[in-house]
Amino acid sequence: MEIFSQDSIDVLFKNATIIDGSNSPATVKDVAIIGNQIELEPTLPVKDSTRVIDAKGLILAPGFIDVHTHDDIEVIRNPEMLSKISQGVTSVIVGNCGISASPVKLNQPPPDPLNLLGEQQDFKFTHFSDYVNAVTAARPAVNVAALVGHTALRLQVMDRLDRAASLLEINTMRKALKLALEQGAKGLSSGLAYSSASSAPGSELQSLAKEMKAFDAVYATHLRTEFDGILDAMTEAFELGSSANVSVVISHLKCAGKLNWGRSSEILKHLKSAQKSQTVACDCYPYSASSSTLDLLQVTEDFEIFITWSEFYPQMAGKTLSHISQQWNISLMDAAKKLQPAGAVYHCMDDNDVENILQFSDSMIGSDGLPCDPHPHPRLWGTFPRVLGHYSRDKKLFKLEQAIHKMTGLSADKFKLNKRGYIRSGYYADLVLFNPLTIKDRSDYVNPIATAQGIEQVWVNGKLSYEPSNKSLIPAKAGLFLKHKEEIIND
Repeated sequence: MEIFSQDSIDVLFKNATIIDGSNSPATVKDVAIIGNQIELEPTLPVKDSTRVIDAKGLILAPGFIDVHTHDDIEVIRNPEMLSKISQGVTSVIVGNCGISASPVKLNQPPPDPLNLLGEQQDFKFTHFSDYVNAVTAARPAVNVAALVGHTALRLQVMDRLDRAASLLEINTMRKALKLALEQGAKGLSSGLAYSSASSAPGSELQSLAKEMKAFDAVYATHLRTEFDGILDAMTEAFELGSSANVSVVISHLKCAGKLNWGRSSEILKHLKSAQKSQTVACDCYPYSASSSTLDLLQVTEDFEIFITWSEFYPQMAGKTLSHISQQWNISLMDAAKKLQPAGAVYHCMDDNDVENILQFSDSMIGSDGLPCDPHPHPRLWGTFPRVLGHYSRDKKLFKLEQAIHKMTGLSADKFKLNKRGYIRSGYYADLVLFNPLTIKDRSDYVNPIATAQGIEQVWVNGKLSYEPSNKSLIPAKAGLFLKHKEEIIND
């Protein structure tokens, strides 16, 4: 992306408290936007055309980076991206959990969990470059970087997904992955807990990962299990990263299931041990409930399961599985089978574990929101304000500087986003101005679709993209596709 030379300032923030994304103490200084870049303590003249913003009492932070999204098709279908831009999110990483919009072209309905992204007609990107072009043409309000999903690759070369891939199929997937990396993919993701990928042995993933080292790519994984066997599942991910010499991100790290509650310290100790010899991090979201398709393996009486949609029984959306089973006078399992395909929110975590993982120094913030869900988990609209308001300000779980670092600088570093994630001269002007006293998530499990409180302005690549007080504002839709290889070269 070209940075234009100018002789004056476009926007000047005066008196703002600057939290720059580095986890350093806040400072008060002037910050300018010149073209599409940031300038600290600018020396260029302020002209009549300069917009001067008195930001006294407000925080100016780098634009938030949502490292774990399923917005692959949403950025094309609804490029205004209100659910994210209203939280201060200026960049999203798509293609997580082994499912991605590309390289995928379907001639049948998408299987679980690919159906979380869209319907058959939405998957029309034979090559990764086709997806890049579609996102660019859609002009989304946020920047987009993309992983390639392991399950997506399997779907293109295998007749069925409940088995291991053959050597020929693996080699075909390797070629497709390499081409996607050449065309700008950030790396590979897996979703080994899902039936569409659970039959894949570790060796299948390790073969694919061999294509990644040359691109300095990232491996992000929804572990084979987040329940009792989580340590072994983490070890599998670490071994892949070590053998391929690539960085690893554990997706939405959690202690799922009642028997797992209280194990977060043990799990984080295992992660820290791996960090001694390789690059490993994780992402997490600030809620004690997860959300996905209705998985029979997670049906239990140990915690509440809330049904968000059902293809054959849409009238049951908004009810708990236990209520539905009582209404139908059948067991929980039989009710779950009858509802499928369906979606659910699982209240499967303990708050103490959630807080412990949030506090971990190398945990990034990712919403894992599902934009296609008719009754989404509140994390889709509330993740980032919840971290800043509920956990940082109200519960004092960590300082505001660390909270912002987890959603900006740390995320940019781990996903290798060039000149983003920090307020530094010469960096792209992705910025969020918010009120630290009022910022708050307003989405909840009953009413999950609600914009946050306290976000004053959001700027993407130097363009004002969200200002709730300005009802006449036309969204700039200034987001760009962030190609991995180009970013590494240009760094």
